[in-house]
Amino acid sequence: MRTQITAVHFNATDSLQEFAENEAQRLLKFADDILHCEIEFSFNKQEKKAHVHISLDGVVLNASAITEDFRKSTVLAVDKLEGQVKKHKDKLQTRY
Repeated sequence: MRTQITAVHFNATDSLQEFAENEAQRLLKFADDILHCEIEFSFNKQEKKAHVHISLDGVVLNASAITEDFRKSTVLAVDKLEGQVKKHKDKLQTRY
């Protein structure tokens, strides 16, 4: 899985980038066919937002979270994506 990390209007630290990549790797437990993962960080005063996009088999799934910390936002967004991936896999299994 290729992971791209983007920080809007600031430079993300190496530790934040490494943390985000490790969190994105959690998704591989649920779907090993994830092709690309894009994580975008942005902030507005005290709100810090993490927006995560993944693409798997022609489907793009998105999730975002806003908290007071980038790491918490990343964890929440990846948790939301876990649910979406599980739901997508269940939908495929029932269809076939």
